[in-house]
Amino acid sequence: MTVNKELTQCITGQSDAHLVAIQNHYLHANIVNDFIALQTAATSAGFDLCIASSFRDFTRQSAIWNAKFSAKRPVLNKAQEIVDISSLSDIDKCIAIMLYSALPGASRHHLGTDLDIYDRGAVSNDYVLQLSPDEYQQGGPFAKLSQWLDTHLAEFGFYRPYQHDLGGVAPELWHISHIAQSTQLIRHLTPEVLHDCIKHSDLLGKDAILTHLPALYERFVINVSPPAKQF
Repeated sequence: MTVNKELTQCITGQSDAHLVAIQNHYLHANIVNDFIALQTAATSAGFDLCIASSFRDFTRQSAIWNAKFSAKRPVLNKAQEIVDISSLSDIDKCIAIMLYSALPGASRHHLGTDLDIYDRGAVSNDYVLQLSPDEYQQGGPFAKLSQWLDTHLAEFGFYRPYQHDLGGVAPELWHISHIAQSTQLIRHLTPEVLHDCIKHSDLLGKDAILTHLPALYERFVINVSPPAKQF
């Protein structure tokens, strides 16, 4: 599949030409109306649904990656415990990081179709948002929002690609994705496109990434929960 340069730059986080500004964040122009509809419905249901994170470019994702790879930023396991990566091989460091942080060039946040959300009305103004599993599970401040999303996300064209543990990215109940637009873009994010993007980067562990890219791609990039049936 041949992908034009403009599209390639958009899907790998090297361009923001596909985005528009909304509520101090950036979203893909084609999902804004659906997101506003979702947000309005959530308001009617008693939630103050807000964006915690949306578009993240390649440079920003690379900085996160390199900080984790060099142990300047903690790497967590599924139990939210810090992993000592100092003794790991480069490929095992990559796998540990990709549990919660996407490979630069392959982050769904590059697309502008994916965002992290929370209920601002459920916490105090000085609450420090963690985006951790316990915040969205029973007893957590955003558990009610999470339950509401289970029922209503698909009505507005969204789903949670990391809703279940499929052996790749850990479950992230705060992460939602626009079904139609993300599906259209992800199909262009081939291993070949990703390889070319990473080959010209300054990512730490680049040699290991490129050597194992087909397996990483299968496990962490396209291995997501399927969308629920749309209304």
